[in-house]
Amino acid sequence: MRTSIKNNVSWVGKVDWELRSFHGSEYSTHKGSTYNSYLIEEEKTVLMDTVWAPFAEEFVENLSKKIDLNTIDYVVINHGEVDHSGALPALMKHIPEVPIYCTSNAVKSLKGQYHQDWDFHVVKTGDKIDIGNGKELIFVEMMMLHWPDSMATYLTQDNILFSNDAFGQHYATEKLFNDLVDECDLFNEALKYYANILTPFSGILKKKLAEVIALNLQIDIIATSHGVIWRDNPMQIVEKYAQWSDDYQENQITLIYDTMWNGTKKIAEKIAEGIGLADSEVVVKVCNLSKSDENDLITEIFKSKTVLLGSPTIAKSILHSMAGFIHLVKELNFKNKKAASFGCYGWSGESTKVMDDLMKNAGFEIISDGLRNQWNPDEKDQVSAVEFGKMISKA
Repeated sequence: MRTSIKNNVSWVGKVDWELRSFHGSEYSTHKGSTYNSYLIEEEKTVLMDTVWAPFAEEFVENLSKKIDLNTIDYVVINHGEVDHSGALPALMKHIPEVPIYCTSNAVKSLKGQYHQDWDFHVVKTGDKIDIGNGKELIFVEMMMLHWPDSMATYLTQDNILFSNDAFGQHYATEKLFNDLVDECDLFNEALKYYANILTPFSGILKKKLAEVIALNLQIDIIATSHGVIWRDNPMQIVEKYAQWSDDYQENQITLIYDTMWNGTKKIAEKIAEGIGLADSEVVVKVCNLSKSDENDLITEIFKSKTVLLGSPTIAKSILHSMAGFIHLVKELNFKNKKAASFGCYGWSGESTKVMDDLMKNAGFEIISDGLRNQWNPDEKDQVSAVEFGKMISKA
């Protein structure tokens, strides 16, 4: 498939309708994804990134139907991860002498993955390539967004920023442009992408956004590596990233629990009731961890000002599902968020302290000691849970 982006720039990527998990099984992709590769045909012909390895042969075959592969003058790899560079070995068998432009860290990444000594040309921020007709490619290092090897590439005159993983979404569509898809779906996927992948690098991102703005580049199109291309008001996603990178939160409190015999579930529902009684404006969401998608829950945490976690006590600790989830939460390095805990127990009741300690270690401010409930909650216990919810809301 080949779609015109602007003038002599075309999309030559792959839409993956069937993808349901990414990064192994770490990231859910309910709406599939795209692997966006671009072809620039000026006096020089440039291929910008490739596609994921499973589609390598298909990619090379389709590309060879569009152009003579031997006419490619440069290959630019903005990021070495296999969803971007996976077709390189298949492609380079046909054009082994063509230079590959990338960062120094990308050379390490590509050599480490493919064990090939291609003609690498290392670039850094501000370096340029003249591709003819008065146009240049300008490179901008994007270290840790989200790998050390990442960069973006800007095409002058056409004013296209090939942003790689920044500003993307895992969103399969044949439309390819932001003004042609459902805006709610698009921003939900963009937010999920940021929350689950880029949150740990928010501090770096804020500085990089300022650096890109300081370059004073006119940006008419942001051509991402996944999902749709931003051509209608492309700076709207840059503005969103500026908001999301600034310790983002909405007026939302999220309760996430797992349960054995539904006692902890009853407590969760009563706490939520109390929160709503104390503040009718706050958005309250109650989620059963074992029946929810973890990446969707991470997105809810990203939006929340306060998070409550619930688990019954088992073996003087917490359910392993909750322990693993809190480990995932810690990896994302959330800032400026509060937390509390709750849970039922029969004999010893350590779960709330375990969760409080883990969430404190993950960077959350603990509001109060957790709500411990022995055995199945009776009417008095449920009233206590409602009062706990009111306290949480006021906190």
